[in-house]
Amino acid sequence: MTSLFTQEIRLSKRHVISQRLMLLQQMENKCGDQNTEKASQLQAAEIAFKRNLSLLKDIEAAEKSLQTRIHPLPLSEVVSLETRYWASVEEYIPKWEQFLLGRKPYPICTENQNEAENTIQNEAQQ
Repeated sequence: MTSLFTQEIRLSKRHVISQRLMLLQQMENKCGDQNTEKASQLQAAEIAFKRNLSLLKDIEAAEKSLQTRIHPLPLSEVVSLETRYWASVEEYIPKWEQFLLGRKPYPICTENQNEAENTIQNEAQQ
């Protein structure tokens, strides 16, 4: 009876060991699959990053192309007008500065008033 009991114990141990081996094999397979999947995900991420970088460069190139179409280089007439405009602005800055600081009246009214007075005086003399 002991021998049967001993055999039963041995068989039971073998069964447990074979089950363990099978589970270990399944776990190793699953771990390998996960590593393979992780590697493929990393590769897909790198490919997506490169694609996004390429798309970004294409978009920037298209933007530059559109900007040159929308804002062509200014003609010499436009440059001349801009130069005269800024010269005029610089000329009137002191007058407007005094007005904005509250030291003098509105500059345009004073100029128009002086011009009107001069015109009236000139007409009266003639």
